[in-house]
Amino acid sequence: MPSLDGRVLAPVADQPAGQVGTRTRFAYHERDGVVWAEYAGGDVLHGRLIGTRDGDRLDFRYVQLRTDRTTACGHCLATVVELPDGRLRLEEEWEWESGPGRGTSAVEEVRE
Repeated sequence: MPSLDGRVLAPVADQPAGQVGTRTRFAYHERDGVVWAEYAGGDVLHGRLIGTRDGDRLDFRYVQLRTDRTTACGHCLATVVELPDGRLRLEEEWEWESGPGRGTSAVEEVRE
C-alpha cells in the first residue's frame, strides 16, 4: 500500500456544522508506521492528528480549534484504499471524545 506521506486529502461530503467539510484539507505525513497530519478549512481553524499505521489500517486521535473558538477531540479508525486512478481514500469510523457523537466518513486525495 502506498505511503500517505506528502499527500493532501479532503472529505468527500460535508459533516454537521463545527466539523470538517469539503473545504477542509488534510496534509498527511508518514514515517515508520507513524502518521500525522495538519488540517484546516471550513469550520476548522487548525487541527492536528497523530497515530499509527499497520498495513491498510490507521488508528489516530485528533484535536481541532473551530472558527467559533471551541475545541474538540476524538478517535478514528480508518482503512486506506487505493483508488483505480492511484489516489488514496480513507474510509473512517470516528467518535468524539470531547462530547457526544460518532459516525463514518471518507476523505480522498486531492490533486490541486
